[in-house]
Amino acid sequence: MDSFAFIIHPIDPKRDVSRKFPFLGRMLSEGQIDFFSTFFPPVYISEIEGITSQATGKVIKGWFLACPYTPKRMMELPERTVYRKIVQTGRMAEKLGANILGLGAFTSVVGDGGVTIANDLDIPVTTGDSFTVAMAVQAIRDAARVMNIKMEDATVAIVGATGAIGRVCAELLAGEAAQTLLVARDEKKLEVLRDRLKVHARSELVISTKMDVLKDAQLILTVTSSIHDVIRPEHLQPGSVICDVARPRDVSAMVAAVRDDILVIDGGMVDVPGPANFHFNFGFPEGKVYACMAETIALALEGRFEDYTVGKDITLERVQDITAIAERHGFRMSGFRSFEREVTEKQIESVLQNARKGLRRAYKTPRI
Repeated sequence: MDSFAFIIHPIDPKRDVSRKFPFLGRMLSEGQIDFFSTFFPPVYISEIEGITSQATGKVIKGWFLACPYTPKRMMELPERTVYRKIVQTGRMAEKLGANILGLGAFTSVVGDGGVTIANDLDIPVTTGDSFTVAMAVQAIRDAARVMNIKMEDATVAIVGATGAIGRVCAELLAGEAAQTLLVARDEKKLEVLRDRLKVHARSELVISTKMDVLKDAQLILTVTSSIHDVIRPEHLQPGSVICDVARPRDVSAMVAAVRDDILVIDGGMVDVPGPANFHFNFGFPEGKVYACMAETIALALEGRFEDYTVGKDITLERVQDITAIAERHGFRMSGFRSFEREVTEKQIESVLQNARKGLRRAYKTPRI
C-alpha cells in the first residue's frame, strides 16, 4: 500500500502540546516548552487511515509525525540545527515506509523551502505550497462572492507578497482585481515583483511596506512567515474579507474580538476523499485538512513520488497540475472556518449588516 507522512509541529505551544501530552501542556509554561523543544526528539503522533481516491478506489495510509520545535525556536536556532531536527523527523518517516513526506507550517518555510531537507532524505519531499496557493485564491474568490464583492471592481491586497506563496497568489489575483496592493517588508523585492507582474496584470499595481494601506482593500490574502500577528483591527475597512493562510496566524485575535463587520477566514480548508481517520485532533473537523496536507496526500494517491513543491520559486504550471490531480481524486474546497470554528451563513449575514451600519456611520454627513 502506498503511503505518506506529514510533519507537524507546535504552533501554539501549550495548546498543541496538550493535544498529544495533556499533562505536559498543563504543567509547562510557553517559555519552558520553547526551551525544552530544543532537546526533544521527533514524536510519532498517529496513523492515518481510510483515505480513498474517488477516481481509482486506491486506498493509502499515512502518519503524522511531529518535529518538536516551535516557530520561535526555529527562528532563533541556527538554520543547520533546525534542518537536522527536520531531517531526523524525516528519517522516522522513512523507517515507517512512507513514499513521500510533506512539510507542514514552519518546517516548509525555514531556510531554502525544503531543498536541503529533500537532498538529505531518501524519500521525496513537498511543502504543499502549490495547492496552498490554489486553495487560498479559491477561498478569496468564494468569500468575495458571499460578501457581494465583485473581484473585477475590488482592491485586493497580498500581505507577504514577495514570499514563495505570496508571489504566485499575487500573479493570479492581479489578473482578476481592479487594483492589487503588494505588501511586504522589502521595498526592492516589491519593486521587482511589481515589474514582473506588469506584463500580464489586469490590475493597477501598488506596492507598500506599511500595513495602513490595507484600509483601501476589500479583499486581503495574508501569508507572511512572521511568528507574531501583523494585521490589527485598525488596519481594516468595514465589509472587508481576510483570508489568513499563515501559521502562526497573521491576523490578530483582536480582529475577531472587536470587528464584527469583517469576515476573517482560515486559508484553504480541504475535504479529503474517503472515510479518513487521522486518529489525532489537530483542530479541524473529521475528514478536513489544510491544503498543504492535501497536496501530500493527493500526490500519494496519484503515485507521484518525486520532490514536488520545494524551494522558493513556485510556478503557475505546478499550481494548475496539483489542482487537477487533487480534483480528480476527490479533494474539494471545504466551507469557511475562522479561528478554528465554522463560519455559518448567519454569521456572514451578520457581518454584512454590521458592515453596512459601519459604512453609513463613516459617510454620514454631520449636522450643522
